[in-house]
Amino acid sequence: MKPRTIIDKIWDAHQVRAESADTPGILYVDLHLIHEVTTPQAFTELHSRGLKVRCPERVLATLDHSTPTLPADAQGRRPYVTAEAERQVLQLETNCAEFGIELNGWNSEHRGIVHVMGPEIGATQPGMTIVCGDSHTATHGAFGALAFGIGTTEVGHVLATQCLLQRKPKSFAIHVDGKLRPGVSAKDLILHIIGRIGVGGGTGHVIEYRGPAIEALSMEERMTVCNMSIEAGARAGLIAPDQVTFDWLKGRPRTPRGADWERAVAAWRTLVSDPGANYDSEVRIDASAIGPTISYGTHPGMVTPIAAVIPSARNAQESKALAYMQFDGGQALTGQKVDVVFVGSCTNSRLSDLRDAAAVMRGHKVADGVRMLIVPGSVLIKREAEAEGLDEVFLTAGAEWREAGCSMCIGMNGDIAQPGQLVVSTSNRNFEGRQGPGVRTVLASPRVAAVAAIAGVITDPDAFQERAA
Repeated sequence: MKPRTIIDKIWDAHQVRAESADTPGILYVDLHLIHEVTTPQAFTELHSRGLKVRCPERVLATLDHSTPTLPADAQGRRPYVTAEAERQVLQLETNCAEFGIELNGWNSEHRGIVHVMGPEIGATQPGMTIVCGDSHTATHGAFGALAFGIGTTEVGHVLATQCLLQRKPKSFAIHVDGKLRPGVSAKDLILHIIGRIGVGGGTGHVIEYRGPAIEALSMEERMTVCNMSIEAGARAGLIAPDQVTFDWLKGRPRTPRGADWERAVAAWRTLVSDPGANYDSEVRIDASAIGPTISYGTHPGMVTPIAAVIPSARNAQESKALAYMQFDGGQALTGQKVDVVFVGSCTNSRLSDLRDAAAVMRGHKVADGVRMLIVPGSVLIKREAEAEGLDEVFLTAGAEWREAGCSMCIGMNGDIAQPGQLVVSTSNRNFEGRQGPGVRTVLASPRVAAVAAIAGVITDPDAFQERAA
């Protein structure tokens, strides 16, 4: 048999009908994740056509995008930013009850960001096909799943059929050799990769991240890497499952037990690319050459080592981006005044991310004039962080400790900055207006973000911690 990539293996196992020159193929979907923003129209379509949800047991819902991250008042009223945001939440609650879909709602300890909740309960497993009406569904590829975002019309299609029309994407291997230096994170790595291949470098492809530096990452770090695959234009990103994956999943609520677990792991071990498998594209990255990395423009491909100067614009688009960011080519990023710092999002809101930020902030104060929001990815992560005393570290430093949710990543719930303000954000997108009209966003790791909050300006974390030592 011809050697196959892991992408081929998962695709072949789920292909109901092969594509032709005139029609896309039909792909079976193992897990459909939904939230309140991209589902109302889909459920309305089901109603209008008298359709049921084909496999409600394969659909899992949560509340995340429009949910306030401030607590309810004494009467239990939640401070939704708009009546529309509240209606979205209420509508999902209604739809899930009507169609028999499990909802991690306000009373669930797993309520939170959809791409945090799925792995947390073990619903995300190797070899699966996973879809969600959210572009960062690629996160689940960290477990060796083929996971990608879909549009609202496709959400309705999957609800009704448990299948999806798709053309098979090309394959792209990114080999990361060597090892990351101490203090360099998975966020630095993926920003570096996107800067290297460009925001269109992965278009039409699924990226498989390979190599010793990838194998050395924790599951949380792997999720960070796969999460931002979409920012390189890729359809999805994934990492072959290994013992790190199995150890992380074992014992979670939705994973198999006993003999079923052993059989599952045996099957999951086969989900590796065969020796000699061909990829449509390949790139090699030297992990040891990567340092703390930060964005400076208005898309995630405009990145640079934090200690370097801002590159000069090479075209009209980059000139426009620099003008929006109020930066000049040749200018240092370090020393730029920071107004807001956000630690959270489906990229960096897990317990390890909060620990990274707390390790920097312990014994320090947030600088005068800086607002810092720390938003855990789920209710469970919030509880775990509080059990470790991380909330006290943040609160003592002067940061805001919030309820779980997407928060400032996209600012749909009212967590936004003011026009002209500079935000250092651990999220995944720095588009114009992403975190509020006229807001300037710089993408960074939790470590870099925490240092910026304390210093009040963008600061090289290595230099900062040398001074603090």
